[in-house]
Amino acid sequence: MSLEKIKLIAFDLDGTLLDSVPDLFVAVDQSVQALGYPAITEEQVREWVGNGADVLLGRAMSRSLEVSEDLDPELRKKARSLFNDFYASCGHTRSPLYPTVFETLIKLHDAGYKLALVTNKPGVFVPEIMEQHKIDHLFVEVIGGEDFPTRKPDPIALNWLLEKYELSADEMLMVGDSKNDILAAKNANCPSFALTYGYNHGEPISDSKPDFIADELAELLDILSISK
Repeated sequence: MSLEKIKLIAFDLDGTLLDSVPDLFVAVDQSVQALGYPAITEEQVREWVGNGADVLLGRAMSRSLEVSEDLDPELRKKARSLFNDFYASCGHTRSPLYPTVFETLIKLHDAGYKLALVTNKPGVFVPEIMEQHKIDHLFVEVIGGEDFPTRKPDPIALNWLLEKYELSADEMLMVGDSKNDILAAKNANCPSFALTYGYNHGEPISDSKPDFIADELAELLDILSISK
């Protein structure tokens, strides 16, 4: 597959650009323990993350990838309120960009590509994180997990980008680390570029059959024939 027509590149955040689990783990663990649940581990959060904060908290309270149907809805609302406070106060200091991410984003921006962020993470937390890592100015759009009625793998955010920027599906590339990202791209008929190092519930990202697979983001520059 050729990417010669690409004009806009949509990126996932957690597990793609940012290793966010260390801070998410602290906030989720504090939240569930405050409600009387047992402590969880960082490795568990790495397995559970990817479908938004409410699902992550539900998994932590259920101690399973499958959220228990027996969880009290009011208790889940309380967990989310606690999480919002704990995660906001953590400063996001434990969450680094992955290797080659910063340099690659700069080169893509300078090469004239429009960059957009499409994350399932609650949007309220995203601007501060992007500012801390000095990448906020590189993106023309930042779409959080609660900006539309549904999240990835639903293509609603990608379709919105296509419509706003008057692009055909083959002019936008989705870059992500999980099956949600790859399925969203497929559902929007866009090509996909997958990274092997992120959060995909313990499944190989190759199982989702992305158009391209790489071990680091800088490999995208090679595919787009941009000098490193």
